[in-house]
Amino acid sequence: MLGWFLNPLINGDYPPSMRSLVKDRLPKFTKEQSKLVKGSFDFIGLNYYTANYAAYAPQPTGDRASFTTDSSANLTTSRNGIPIGPPAASSWLSVYPRGFRDLLLYIKRKYHNPLIYITENGIDEFNNATLSLKEALVDPQRTDYYHKHLLFLHRAIKDGANVKGYFAWSLLDNFEWSSGYTVRFGINFVDYKNGNKRYPKHSARWFKNFLKK
Repeated sequence: MLGWFLNPLINGDYPPSMRSLVKDRLPKFTKEQSKLVKGSFDFIGLNYYTANYAAYAPQPTGDRASFTTDSSANLTTSRNGIPIGPPAASSWLSVYPRGFRDLLLYIKRKYHNPLIYITENGIDEFNNATLSLKEALVDPQRTDYYHKHLLFLHRAIKDGANVKGYFAWSLLDNFEWSSGYTVRFGINFVDYKNGNKRYPKHSARWFKNFLKK
């Protein structure tokens, strides 16, 4: 579905696949609107966390059709019982660093290599209240996640992807949508029970050393 967002910005219209699937429910651009939307961005902000397998899913008919079913795709984190990568705390997030490079090079080839900033990239762990503060700061899976994803980002840039900025998600543990405070995405630990004091996790120290190199 990436093209459903990028195609109007790059080419001034929805892609043919989207038009054939959504049909009459999809608005049509006038020529003037198409000119206005085409190229109407300073950069593309891209979030990457994981990748999924996609399989065909029949579209519902009538009032049950919606933007959640328009793609006719069923996304899963495993195939034939084999996960695409190690699981994080969130059920939708499995670690697949190679997909980072694949996605960036696909955008390069398909959409004329636009200027990209990576606006989010990260992994969560469960908020385990039984851990001591010292134990909670040890997050080797996150360090490994960033290390591998930055390697694949570097490869994509060497292969010509026009990426000019990168933001890790996240600087701090925070309220995470429907998961609330049950998971932690931060490279810095937030002590919710003691005035929201902040402590660098091992991944934050890793980032500090990485940025010095």
